[in-house]
Amino acid sequence: MPPPKPGVIPLAPLRLGEILGGAFGTMGRYWKQLFGIGAAVYGGALALVGVAALIAYSATSDHLRHVVSLSAEEDLPSTDLVPLLTGFGAIWLVAMVAFMVSTAMMYATVPAILQEAVLGRPTTFAVIWRRAWARVPAVIGTVILSALIAMIPMVLAVIGFFALMIGALTLSRGSDIALWTTLGFLGALATAPLAAWLWVKFCLAPSAVVFEMQRPVAGLRRSSQLVRGDWWRVFGITLLAFLMAAVAAYVIQIPFSFLGMFSGVIGGSTLDDDPNPASIVFAMSGYLVIMALGQLIGQLISATFPQLVTGLVYVDRRMRTENLGPVLAEAAALPPQQYGP
Repeated sequence: MPPPKPGVIPLAPLRLGEILGGAFGTMGRYWKQLFGIGAAVYGGALALVGVAALIAYSATSDHLRHVVSLSAEEDLPSTDLVPLLTGFGAIWLVAMVAFMVSTAMMYATVPAILQEAVLGRPTTFAVIWRRAWARVPAVIGTVILSALIAMIPMVLAVIGFFALMIGALTLSRGSDIALWTTLGFLGALATAPLAAWLWVKFCLAPSAVVFEMQRPVAGLRRSSQLVRGDWWRVFGITLLAFLMAAVAAYVIQIPFSFLGMFSGVIGGSTLDDDPNPASIVFAMSGYLVIMALGQLIGQLISATFPQLVTGLVYVDRRMRTENLGPVLAEAAALPPQQYGP
């Protein structure tokens, strides 16, 4: 007798095809909530960065025009450099915070939707928004802790790269340059496997903090517990999901790149022989808008599909190790108000 299937997956240990099918099924059934929230948070983040850029430009426009008008023989004065760097730094900080919160919101939204998708229940944008937003701080903590682990080999690789570049630019062959270059690259190679192993162990943490209302550290421990004994399978499925999302995002962005180039050529043809920065930005605004739209759609895919797969892997691991299937089958027959995370 086949297992019950009230929602997007059968309530039994899942095969790869069932996990992928469940992810696509969730996107098809709950696309309004999933992509509606994604468009709202990432669109809001882009708008916020745009406002920050306009404010920074209005505050530094005189310095920018002066820098653009400098000849090749003139040095860049610090009175212009410091305000420009401050403006760019402020824009970068706003962008980092905005997109971190947006990504955390999507990481919380996907499990919130899967709670209903697995049981085959309808839901609304407002319900999912409230449920996901309440878990954003915990998800941010989980993502930051996981990212710190993955940053170790990246930081070491950057150290080795900068040491190599400094040695090349200064034509220095000193022992210090060689030491830092060697330590950086060898350290990155040595720690990369450990970082990958830990990343897979903790990849189910966002699902745990939403499904089980866990705190960040408890979510990491819960993920490690669920992945134990099945690391390679979890690694293969999540890697496949990220590769599929990356390919889809790349294919989606191709037409936007062509449209952006066409718009940029048309805008550039309207410029004078000696345009000012404002006219350049205005002429290229079509290109910027089109590319931002392509990036937004690509980011929606990249932040949604892998997390759907990871969330279903979380459910699968609980069905395999904790016999969650009968509990979910019983919950699917209950009125919605009697079901909790």
